[in-house]
Amino acid sequence: MEVFDSNFVAPAGPMIDRFEEEFCAFTGHKAAVALSSGTAAMDIALRLLDVGENDEVWVSDLTFIGGVSPILYRGAKPVFLDVSKDTWTLDVALLTAELERANQSGRLPKAVIPVDLYGQSCDLDPIVSICAQYGVPVVVDSAESMGATYEGRHAGVGAALAVYSFNGNKIMTTAGGGMLAGADEEMLSRARYLAQQARQPVIHYEHTETGYNYRMPSLCAAVGVGQLEVLTDRVARRREIFEVYTDTLGRYEGIEMMPEASYGCANRWLSVLTMSPSDISISPADVCEVAARQGVECRPVWKPMSHQPVFGNARSVLTGVGERLFKTGLCLPSGSAMSDVDLERAISVIKSAMGLH
Repeated sequence: MEVFDSNFVAPAGPMIDRFEEEFCAFTGHKAAVALSSGTAAMDIALRLLDVGENDEVWVSDLTFIGGVSPILYRGAKPVFLDVSKDTWTLDVALLTAELERANQSGRLPKAVIPVDLYGQSCDLDPIVSICAQYGVPVVVDSAESMGATYEGRHAGVGAALAVYSFNGNKIMTTAGGGMLAGADEEMLSRARYLAQQARQPVIHYEHTETGYNYRMPSLCAAVGVGQLEVLTDRVARRREIFEVYTDTLGRYEGIEMMPEASYGCANRWLSVLTMSPSDISISPADVCEVAARQGVECRPVWKPMSHQPVFGNARSVLTGVGERLFKTGLCLPSGSAMSDVDLERAISVIKSAMGLH
């Protein structure tokens, strides 16, 4: 009701400022800009870093396309790097070796985008450290990791810029929206300016460059303020759901739950497992189909970007980990609002689909 009482419903007004302030208080970021989507946030982030025509931007291969498409918007070229089997996030050793090779050949990337996957932070500190040796900025895609931690701080804190998503399927939502955050307040101020059509601070409409209509509406910001209040409880429930899946499904031969890295605490946005083909004859895609017929929604793990037709000409540096996870991985029903009865039924349906007893 505060939004309606203020008469600020569009992308302007005190509620947006409040959401940004409370987001910073929750995460520890110094500055943040509320935007229309995580993709919009990534688009502006790459512009702030002067990514342009034919530049290379290196990105984790196992991710959703929303954090990758903005590379093409800028006329740049994505290069996909594989993930670690221990964390399912960007393989730091692989990144280190590739940066050394790129430096020797004089073709360093303009930016590196590690991804927090399914609510688990990437190993951010060594990524930032090795990139800093070559003057390469890091934009962390933390779209899936609101409420997760890394080395005692909120996921995403420590990169030059961090991107978050509040899409309707995330652990915290504003119906649709995103946030661009970081420590450089001047850079984030420019992001806010660009998100509002790059309008000059004069009484008439004047523009010296083009911007975007990327600002978050006040109504969405109000939802975000409310969601922040319950985020800690939602993370706790998601982790509880993951533990139930671990106890009931993870005990079977051939099933492994997504590992949790020792450096942080995942929000378990989605509970995910892998199925060994030698022990379980049905594929993850077939499990999804069988479960769907009984009203239980499962999904395969993200299809690696290097395998997406739209990126068929992109360069990739692969070890096979992401491809294996795609072929064997299954995302389970994980909503915070799931009751114990809902969870028990989902487990029963999934076990039946897999032929487990």
